[in-house]
Amino acid sequence: MTDIRRGLIIVNTGPGKGKTTAAMGTALRAVGQGMKVLMLQFLKGSWHYGELDAVKAFGDKFVMKQMGRGFVKLGTEKPDPEDVKMVGEAWSEAERAIQSGEWDLVVLDEINYAISYGMLDPAEVVVGLKNKPEMVHVILTGRNAHPTIVEVADTVTEMRQVKHAYQKGVMAQKGIEY
Repeated sequence: MTDIRRGLIIVNTGPGKGKTTAAMGTALRAVGQGMKVLMLQFLKGSWHYGELDAVKAFGDKFVMKQMGRGFVKLGTEKPDPEDVKMVGEAWSEAERAIQSGEWDLVVLDEINYAISYGMLDPAEVVVGLKNKPEMVHVILTGRNAHPTIVEVADTVTEMRQVKHAYQKGVMAQKGIEY
């Protein structure tokens, strides 16, 4: 087998817990190998997550930015135009970051939600991924990864929930879920 080296497109999707956590584990591994990591959180923004403080210890080697307002309200109505605008701005920043050559790994946290909620065109994301520099790695997280994103990806992992503490009434735990 030929030893091919190139930037990978990785998708962490599915209904189970651990999509962002797996991406952060890969990001931590990348930093340990001397790589620079940028994580853009497309929808997170209103809560303070422990990982925001943890990555500060890495300085400019691991940067995390919350690009949204927090939980997006959905239902029978269309997404709030302000949330759609913020997702568009997050994607613009993601495209610039991927193309910049400054980052070895760019994590697009919860982008799959933004796409599945109709806030971002999957075709636009596919074009951006296909045009990325050869050695840049990109991880996309969130449930319901669009089939065109899955198709362009090199590695796709689907997290499957077997059981979850929420089902027993246990609320989100500090240090575990946030």
